[in-house]
Amino acid sequence: MWNCCNGGSFVEKTQVSYLMNYIVIDSGTSSTKAFLFNKMGDILYSNKIKHDLSRPKKFHVESDASIILAACNTLFYELVQASGSISIHSTGLAIQRSTFLFWEKDSCKPVTPALNWQDSRAHAVADEFSEYGEKLCNITGTPLSAHFGGPKYLHLIRKNPELAKRVQKGELYFGPLSAFLSQAMTGSVGVEESIACRTLVYDIHDGDWSDYALSLFNIERETLPPLTPVKKDFGTLFETNIPLTLVIGDQQAALIGQAGLMTNSIATNFGTSGSVQFNAGQKPAVLNGLISSVLYSNENKKYFMVEGTINACNSLFYHLENEMGISHKEMKWDERAANTETNGVFIPGFSGIAAPYWIQGFDDVYVDLDKNSDQSTIVRAGMESIGLLVNDILECLAPVMKSKPGLLTAAGGGARAPLLQFIADLTGIPVGHSAMKDRTAYGVYRLLNPDYESDSSKSIDLIFSPNPSEIIKEKKLKWKAAINTIKK
Repeated sequence: MWNCCNGGSFVEKTQVSYLMNYIVIDSGTSSTKAFLFNKMGDILYSNKIKHDLSRPKKFHVESDASIILAACNTLFYELVQASGSISIHSTGLAIQRSTFLFWEKDSCKPVTPALNWQDSRAHAVADEFSEYGEKLCNITGTPLSAHFGGPKYLHLIRKNPELAKRVQKGELYFGPLSAFLSQAMTGSVGVEESIACRTLVYDIHDGDWSDYALSLFNIERETLPPLTPVKKDFGTLFETNIPLTLVIGDQQAALIGQAGLMTNSIATNFGTSGSVQFNAGQKPAVLNGLISSVLYSNENKKYFMVEGTINACNSLFYHLENEMGISHKEMKWDERAANTETNGVFIPGFSGIAAPYWIQGFDDVYVDLDKNSDQSTIVRAGMESIGLLVNDILECLAPVMKSKPGLLTAAGGGARAPLLQFIADLTGIPVGHSAMKDRTAYGVYRLLNPDYESDSSKSIDLIFSPNPSEIIKEKKLKWKAAINTIKK
């Protein structure tokens, strides 16, 4: 038996037949988590290290990639020690997707901050290129938005002439956080396909960088790391002989954690941001307002997903804490929302709206709400904005869904009773709360150990049945009218 260190958690296993362990590292918006799995799918040890985001200006959200790398290093060695005499079979990474930076090719040293997925400082680039948005989306499966790689790249080199010179000399890579981390951890550079979709220069149909998109954003092909499948031999980690064999987007891993690679599976996830994910099978499906991405790939197969992202989920309530002077301890948004009703509509603009409208950042919108009235009313309206976006995303998914889902599963820290009931009432679909913790980590593990089998349906502990009403119909109409006003 080994000891737990640095605040991690350990579960003792008495069976001696577990001959191989697996390491999963999940690097998210505000922390990096690590998990040691055995061959039976049990988590033997876990720990996490928090890291901060910086918001130096409006619409600027960034982090230090070196700090995240250091967290991965610390946690990796912690898990190696925890595994003791049991060998590590392989390691997999799940990473936040739309975080981009420049780094030196030779030293792998970051030369810019990592622009977080919430960062929309490149909104002027997105506005400038709006006439190319439809063609770009048809090629990449991704709507034109300041949150993604191409606009962030062009913004950075326009604002920094010295950076542009180094790019011209071929000294730098530009890419997602995942590519920086995998190179720093193994010495081998590459952008795997599930996160490459967030660059806005990946051709979803051909599986290669798009010459049209590269030209549009003035990106030299040599500035981007080479493309790789999700699952491959990326090299050995740090100074060990333990291989990294999987790098994948966190939301892709979350869907796989619940339903594996089952075509037509659908799920929702509510964390810092929110997401509705649909497994489209082995052909890409490009839908207006949504993102088509690679779900999983290896050298022989490729699966695709269609996704609607919601920028403001738990981050919405952190924003409202600041706006209304509510301490984090006193927020308890689920309790406030459960005991409050409102006829008003709140549209969060502080981080913009992603799917299905793709509106750049704007001031929050209050419709039939008094900003100075009861705080819980604003919190309730904020919560409802999440559900209303889920409903809009599901409407956009209708062309590829064979039928209305019999059950919509919901996971994540934001998947709380009043929100799930509101979604059920809006959509007319029963919503099942998934009690599965660390669904992203389980998704990575399932891909590392394909022999592992689990029944995800057993993880549903609560089902919220629809209770439609005229009030719900009126709320939908008021929401659509408010959204249309912003779009104009």
